[in-house]
Amino acid sequence: MSHPIYLVDAFADRAFRGNPAGVVVLDEAGDPVWMQNVAMEMNQAETAFVWPQGDNWRLVWYTPTTDVDLCGHATLASAEVLFQRLNSSSLVFETLSGPIECIRKGDDWSMDFPAESGAEHTERGEKWHLICEILGQEPIWFGRNRMDWLALVEEEQVRSFQADPVLISKLGMRGLILTAQDKRGQDYDFISRFFAPQSGVPEDPVTGSAHCFLGPFWADRLLKTSLCGFQASRRGGYVRVDVGAGRCELAGKATTVLEGVFKA
Repeated sequence: MSHPIYLVDAFADRAFRGNPAGVVVLDEAGDPVWMQNVAMEMNQAETAFVWPQGDNWRLVWYTPTTDVDLCGHATLASAEVLFQRLNSSSLVFETLSGPIECIRKGDDWSMDFPAESGAEHTERGEKWHLICEILGQEPIWFGRNRMDWLALVEEEQVRSFQADPVLISKLGMRGLILTAQDKRGQDYDFISRFFAPQSGVPEDPVTGSAHCFLGPFWADRLLKTSLCGFQASRRGGYVRVDVGAGRCELAGKATTVLEGVFKA
């Protein structure tokens, strides 16, 4: 049986920027082994699979090596695909992290995600020594939420950091976020990069779900609830974040760059 498949650049206003995600539209629930194989074949940071579930849509995400609990850019990509197919500007995705409502506002999508606040890792044990080895120095702040580690460092270190995938993999969890406050007076509040070799993603270009951690983190420090983050990967991309009570509204654009049929 064949299935429509798309490649969408998320958190991007034009092709070849932001974060590419695969999107496969199904008529019913997919076999997990088959979906993992498709994600491996697509070889994107995440491939999303969507199918009807009552009045809503079921949405699952896979990296080339594993399924994940939460993904922002592939959610944005999925909303854009369904808008193109059905002209639906309001969607609810049922996911492993609960329902995610997506609303199209002009050319942007607004996505209602759970906030994923974290806590500082205060033990000076194995993980602390490992992050110091990864960074080549002590972080300003180091902690985690239920999915990722986060290290606060200086802005230039975020931009120039050379990742060692073997060392980062030893941290466990889904991945490692590096972040710093913008001090260049740009039109964003903070910068970040995201590395997840332990999940099959050496460096993710733009990570929406990481901003569910970054949003509350920077809202507390900058004393503002509406923020804009820039992910300083080679492709680069912007994620707007509005932090509320237990929720983060993520916003951005998406551009479809490829449409085809998956026949395997």
